[in-house]
Amino acid sequence: MNAELEYIIIDGASNDGTVDIICEFESQFGDCLKWISEPDKGIYDAMNKGIEMATGDVIGILNSDDFYTSNDCLATIVNEFSLDNNLDATYGDIHFVNDNNLNKCVRYYSSKLFRPWMMRFGMMPAHPSFYCKREIYKRYGVFNIEYKIGADFENLLRLIFKNHIKTVYISKDFVTMRTGGVSTDGLQARIRIMQEHIKAFKANGIYSNRLILSLRYIYKIYELIRK
Repeated sequence: MNAELEYIIIDGASNDGTVDIICEFESQFGDCLKWISEPDKGIYDAMNKGIEMATGDVIGILNSDDFYTSNDCLATIVNEFSLDNNLDATYGDIHFVNDNNLNKCVRYYSSKLFRPWMMRFGMMPAHPSFYCKREIYKRYGVFNIEYKIGADFENLLRLIFKNHIKTVYISKDFVTMRTGGVSTDGLQARIRIMQEHIKAFKANGIYSNRLILSLRYIYKIYELIRK
């Protein structure tokens, strides 16, 4: 394994055989692999644990059941950071698939058109493609676990919109995601997202409202038509 990479696995005390799989492959990774299995307070608490354990310069998060779309994703990200020492974070594209056909795209989420001002409308770059310097998390904070479904948006709002970190878009599909995640789970999830977006704006002293946030669904319709 590449000594430049650090693999951190955060397991929430599962009983589905995950720990057995980790132990089976642990020797292949050597010192590059760290892992814990213990109860947590949700996905954002788990993410914070991973960030806290990380010692590398750049941190990215790959969620359960997601996988890299191609073998050169991490090399592409490393190359981008090597080109600009002042770069704080990168992001790119992702796509969604169904369990019954992992090769068929059901939704393509491109961050190409994203600009920081769009966050006022509730839009953000694809978070699974977001890779950020560890020092940025230390300076501006990690995920607020008071949010059950929108802590990724609040974190990016705080980093990109409020504190103006330097980011760059990479035109590449980085992550393949299965549908059915916590943020795509029906009407109740949409309502919760709206509530937590409003909460995030208030917490960071940024004005927005439900009407403004609703306008982002026009773009989502365009995204589906383009797909």
